[in-house]
Amino acid sequence: MDLDDTHPSLSDLARRARWRVPHFIWEYLDSATGDEGASRRAAAALDAITLVPGVLRNVKPDLSTELFGHRFDLPVGIAPVGMSGSVWPRAEVTLAEAAARANAPFGLSTVAAMTPEEVGPHLGHGGWFQLYAPGDPEIRRDMLTRARDAGFTGLILTGDVPAASRRERQRRARLTNPMRVTPRIAVQSALAPFWAVETLRNGKPRLKTLEKYADPNAATGATAHIGYMLRTAPDWAYLDALREEWDGPLMVKGVLSPDDASRAAGVADAVWVSNHGGRQFAGAPAPADVLPAIRQAVGPDYPLIADGSVRSGTDVLRLIALGADFVMLGRAFHHGVAAFGARGADHAFHILRAGIEADMAQLGITRPPEVRAHLR
Repeated sequence: MDLDDTHPSLSDLARRARWRVPHFIWEYLDSATGDEGASRRAAAALDAITLVPGVLRNVKPDLSTELFGHRFDLPVGIAPVGMSGSVWPRAEVTLAEAAARANAPFGLSTVAAMTPEEVGPHLGHGGWFQLYAPGDPEIRRDMLTRARDAGFTGLILTGDVPAASRRERQRRARLTNPMRVTPRIAVQSALAPFWAVETLRNGKPRLKTLEKYADPNAATGATAHIGYMLRTAPDWAYLDALREEWDGPLMVKGVLSPDDASRAAGVADAVWVSNHGGRQFAGAPAPADVLPAIRQAVGPDYPLIADGSVRSGTDVLRLIALGADFVMLGRAFHHGVAAFGARGADHAFHILRAGIEADMAQLGITRPPEVRAHLR
């Protein structure tokens, strides 16, 4: 089967993934919070951006992009997603390997289903560990040591989770951490036999990184888990402490304010403009809407990473046109893994690469940042 003919877009991978995973897993991955307005606004803001093509220009697009002293093959990477391994067993390793093949960064969440030690041997150059800030400094330092020793070179501080959000669709789906196999969950699992067989083979997904520090059986509820028991709401002093303790690239994720971006830029190596996939605050603005002001606040040369409802190579170029240097996607790559395993993750990279190349040819540009001159 030629996936380029049968599944030429990221939305095709999402449709296949939806029937391959149980309903409760789809609700976890796909849902936002509140009325999901933040998620809708992020997509609408991208749709509103137009780029003016250039004609009679014979160009050879070069997608390579330098970040933190390394040249990646394209301006795209895999964003961290909590409990990746519940979406598809061993998704963390599958995605890390796909990122290594694509010479792209890969982010692993503190609340993934696999540990840094398990994922580390599969990393390429850009292994980034996303930290959900533990309140205990000793636990924090131990997590950083584990990530560093496992081969992760970048650290992402999650700055936009001061408290648990109310994700209504996720609550209605009755998904808990750790997963409780109720009759409802069992029936939905049986309707997704490929997922069920792989999950039985690999074991029920758990927050394995955190099991060293707390009892995973103590958590209840659709959004509560041991991570919430261990972590705190980080502040600027916490960021300063991380800067002292981490000697590699340090990113602050979840920034939507120019003032916050400017302050973070004084400490961190990059700011990550993100509304957390609409999963934290339904009233949040779209990353695309705030990117220009954040770019102005941090200056022309400071590294900006962005995400937010990216569905195509065109959306990647739209965010770059607004000021981003690098774009990360989470859901799309998980759709790929759920749809076709490792082949699906590779195909997601192919879709993005081919789309960016085609659009750059239409625009008549050779390097992604040149798209900024075509913004209207």
